[in-house]
Amino acid sequence: MSLIILTRNGRRMKSNSFTNMLPEDCVSKILSLTSPLDACRSSLVSSTFRSAMESDIVWQKFLPSHGDLQNIISRLVTPLRFSSNKELFLCLCHPVLLDSGKLSFKLQKSCGRKSYVLSARSLSITWSNNPMYWFWVPSPESRFAEVAVLRTTDWLEIEGKIKTEILSPNTTYGAYLIIKISNLAYGFDSVAAEVSVEAGDGVSSGGRAYLVLDHHDHDHDQDHKTMLRSTPLIQVDEDRRIPCESENGWMEIELGEFCSGGDHKEVKMSLKEVKGYQLKGGLIVEGIEVRPKQ
Repeated sequence: MSLIILTRNGRRMKSNSFTNMLPEDCVSKILSLTSPLDACRSSLVSSTFRSAMESDIVWQKFLPSHGDLQNIISRLVTPLRFSSNKELFLCLCHPVLLDSGKLSFKLQKSCGRKSYVLSARSLSITWSNNPMYWFWVPSPESRFAEVAVLRTTDWLEIEGKIKTEILSPNTTYGAYLIIKISNLAYGFDSVAAEVSVEAGDGVSSGGRAYLVLDHHDHDHDQDHKTMLRSTPLIQVDEDRRIPCESENGWMEIELGEFCSGGDHKEVKMSLKEVKGYQLKGGLIVEGIEVRPKQ
């Protein structure tokens, strides 16, 4: 269906006739002020919009700034192949590894905002280098070369740090600990862990979280019990939530949120259980994801 546009002299014309009168570079400039999603939708308007949508001018606006983009490309583990800004944008909408594989980066396809996943190796995990407490194993389900597995400890402390200058400005971000709970896990159902996100100016958010291994009657079928045992129930204060399971099967706990603002500051994200002195084990840590909140 075409829209009817009334011109200043009273003449009526169809919208596709009107848009075809606009110079393509003008349309490209207009589309660059929208979002990647809206730019793609505009290709349905007319052939002029479809051609303008492919312009490097449009997609350059959706990519990180030139200096930031060059920094990201220089840190890639595997070089990308692209022949246009649009192809580069679409490549970066899929997770890519940076910094010798210790950091994952991607752009949100709908808006171009940046998100990161800090690998377990880039986190500060108390006693993670002592094989009595933690050990490191490769995981085919992880984006990283290895994950941290808790053998046993009575002092659980996991912390990650990120600088807001590498994030999209003036954006509300959530921080999520990416984990799995093995079927042989123990010790997580008695004392709450403290979760927090603290920005450089001291503003923090968080709460308490339980990793509760849900035990069910033996009358249930084995497949159902296995599924429930591998899905921890997260309780944050009075808000009880089942964590979302991602496409690759990992679970996540929200540690808190923060606003990146327009200035430079360091954000600390943590999960701690250091008060119960109860032995616990079976936690598998992939990393901490920092992504824009919807």
